[in-house]
Amino acid sequence: MRTILHRTACDLSACGSPSPRLDADVLLMHFLKTDRLQLCMHPERNLSEEEAAGFARWVDRRRRGEPVAYIVGEKEFWSLRFEVNREVLIPRPETECLIEEVLGFYSPVGGDLRIIDIGTGSGAIGVVLARELPTARVAATDVSPGALTVAGRNAFVHGVAERMDFIQGDLFATVPGKFDLIVSNPPYIPADAYHLLPRGVREFEPQAALIAGPDGAAFHREIIREGADRLKGGGRIFLEIGAGQKELVETLFREEGAYGNIGFRKDYGGMDRVASARRKA
Repeated sequence: MRTILHRTACDLSACGSPSPRLDADVLLMHFLKTDRLQLCMHPERNLSEEEAAGFARWVDRRRRGEPVAYIVGEKEFWSLRFEVNREVLIPRPETECLIEEVLGFYSPVGGDLRIIDIGTGSGAIGVVLARELPTARVAATDVSPGALTVAGRNAFVHGVAERMDFIQGDLFATVPGKFDLIVSNPPYIPADAYHLLPRGVREFEPQAALIAGPDGAAFHREIIREGADRLKGGGRIFLEIGAGQKELVETLFREEGAYGNIGFRKDYGGMDRVASARRKA
């Protein structure tokens, strides 16, 4: 096992993987349906001929740039495993900052909440909020039927499907009524910056979940504008933002005129990552 991991890590390093040993560990653990402890406890174990051929195919996919999460079919987020495939963006650790920020305002023992998760993708944000806020009902929207299928399966696995509605549509278009809370990790990559993204992102993750017009704020602009009518008085909105977008998003909130308590939260890398505001009563 040790030899296999070493050889795989060297192979992936030569192909430009930024984390070759971690990639090798994760790929082998998932391929063998085991955990890191078992890999460490049985370094002498060898793969059968059939296993070796199958694992080599996985490694080859990684060598061609495919993200590990797509190869193994899942990604950890908020210490939960979420199914992912190429219909959905892979959940990022920095998005957990949005969850943390929301939970700083809402209590698990609070009153009923109506939440909308716009562009739900894998359902990571909506599912976690439904788990953490047991009195909440979450409407999860996405334009992609494939993404909604994945999100629905994740909701079922994590025991919140009965409190989530999965609705195909653009932003608020197919969901009536007002909400206590709007959350979204919308596309925020400027069109002319798309080519700067890592190869694995450009070639494998859904482009529609990444690009957002010339300034990267096309969806923020629409969500903030429509959100002014869709939030209940005193309701809150939380949006993930990209690098350098703080001032622009703050201006969008202020120009709309319906929001107060505008704030921003940095991620653990020190970048402004979450924008939030409160609907004036």
